[in-house]
Amino acid sequence: MATNQPSKKNLIVLKPGTERDLVIAELGAPITSDATAEGKKDIYTFTQGYGKLNKASRAIFHGAADLFTACIWEAVGTPLEGSFDGKRISVRVLFDKNDKVMESTTLSIGDPKTAKTLPAPAAMGGMAP
Repeated sequence: MATNQPSKKNLIVLKPGTERDLVIAELGAPITSDATAEGKKDIYTFTQGYGKLNKASRAIFHGAADLFTACIWEAVGTPLEGSFDGKRISVRVLFDKNDKVMESTTLSIGDPKTAKTLPAPAAMGGMAP
């Protein structure tokens, strides 16, 4: 299960100056897109997952735990891994007339299982990677 968790998105694409095509390639199509006086405003919603090293190390740990406990670990490990679904994140990205990122703001961070959203921490307002 650990290796099938969502992959980590490269949030460096939200840095000012990044082309809109690169943002879409990394985060997927925006859920809304509106024209503004300066250019465009897109809203993206995606699941922020885990890096390859994180997923691989968890898989190795679970495999070793299964081996040393004669698969008894499955009773604990399976529900535990089921809880690692990443975080649902929504961001607003403002683009200029040349389709380059001007600004990005985190709108919400939530649990994808319950579909609840929490206000983003103030420190993440600019969505720095």
